[in-house]
Amino acid sequence: MALAKLPKPPLLVGFLANADPAARMYAHWTAKTCKENGFAFEVDREELDHIIAANQDKAVDGIIVYYPIFGNRQDQYLQQITDVSKDVEGLCHRYIFNMYQNIRFLDEQKLQKPCTPLAIVKILEHLHIYNPILPYGNRLLGRTLTVINRSEVVGRPLAVLLANGRACVYSVDIDGVQQFTRGEGIRKRHHEVVVKSGLKLDDVAPISDVVISGVPGDKFKVPVRLLRDGAVCINFSSQKNFGPEVKEKASIYVPAIGKVTIVVLLRNLLRIVQNRADSQAPSATALERKETSSVAPL
Repeated sequence: MALAKLPKPPLLVGFLANADPAARMYAHWTAKTCKENGFAFEVDREELDHIIAANQDKAVDGIIVYYPIFGNRQDQYLQQITDVSKDVEGLCHRYIFNMYQNIRFLDEQKLQKPCTPLAIVKILEHLHIYNPILPYGNRLLGRTLTVINRSEVVGRPLAVLLANGRACVYSVDIDGVQQFTRGEGIRKRHHEVVVKSGLKLDDVAPISDVVISGVPGDKFKVPVRLLRDGAVCINFSSQKNFGPEVKEKASIYVPAIGKVTIVVLLRNLLRIVQNRADSQAPSATALERKETSSVAPL
């Protein structure tokens, strides 16, 4: 759906109720990109009551919450109160559950996926890490990836998306390593998770084709000695998780993904507007019934 064909610019409302520098930078670039591309964007520095009000406001097309706000399970509650029809980040239960089950369509509409994980997937597709010769849904077969971060907003959803593409994914966090795969056999539809007790980053990074890191803070650096020659490295932290020496080992290094994330965000917003228009438009069958009923009997 082209913006020029819409009756008004889609309105995205962002909730920024924290001082997190990464969240503030995300909001800044969202506002800038929206302005440059004909979208409307407003920032609200409250939460809860204002999110509920935005759910009910017909003028609001999409909602994004810049996490973390509370930094605990209360953030998950905010994800659930965001109206599914306005959730541009794809973090509400309906979207997350179906993504984990590898269900891509619901009611003939493609489901939203979380923006940052999907942005990384799009980058990997562009870099041909996904094999276009293989059938859709199996294009990471034979690939091994390490994701350093298992947050519920980015790290875990990313590991799920990659595993559902048939990759072997090692998810590394402070509480250990978990392996995400699609399981055994071609009939397996969605991912499985196995806790790999005893394994550390030192064990999984050297066997990975791709190493993706999103550790907050400026103290953590992926040791370059752990990288295999020619590995692809992607940083999605607001800080640099890879030192400059990464270029000596990596065949490709992506230092930031923010701009791609915002493009995915606006794509999700356009999809919301399109889905709403499709659901409100009368179906062809309904129109045929109406035309038939309006014809006077002979």
